Amino acid sequence: MATVSFTLTVRYAETDAQGIAHHSSYLIWFEEGRSEYLRQKQFPYSRMEELGYIVVVAEAELKYRAPAFYEDRVTVETTLERAKNYLLEFRYRARNQKGELLAEGRTLHVVLGSERKPTSLPADIVALLDAGKEGE
Repeated sequence: MATVSFTLTVRYAETDAQGIAHHSSYLIWFEEGRSEYLRQKQFPYSRMEELGYIVVVAEAELKYRAPAFYEDRVTVETTLERAKNYLLEFRYRARNQKGELLAEGRTLHVVLGSERKPTSLPADIVALLDAGKEGE
């Protein structure tokens, strides 16, 4: 399956008094991973919105494995697991500069049309987002 990665540095504002990344930071990092995935597939959120599509989070799961600390370099790997009908499902892994798994998660998204009702993305857009999966 196609996976896109990007790396960030844990900012001071993302940490608690002990210098550990706050649990909520991971969802923000995963959102950025999702945005980067779409940019690298040449179909960013801004293009979706221009075409009248809105993508909303319906579910989010997150499992913490180890802490990230202030100034750690964290690489977020994002994979599109499913693009079917009006659903998009992404999986994520966050690793530190040593390669240690910090967190993993998943988000499920519903695609809404201009009338804010679930609508399927056209097949050509799904193919673009899905490009690079095994068997293609």
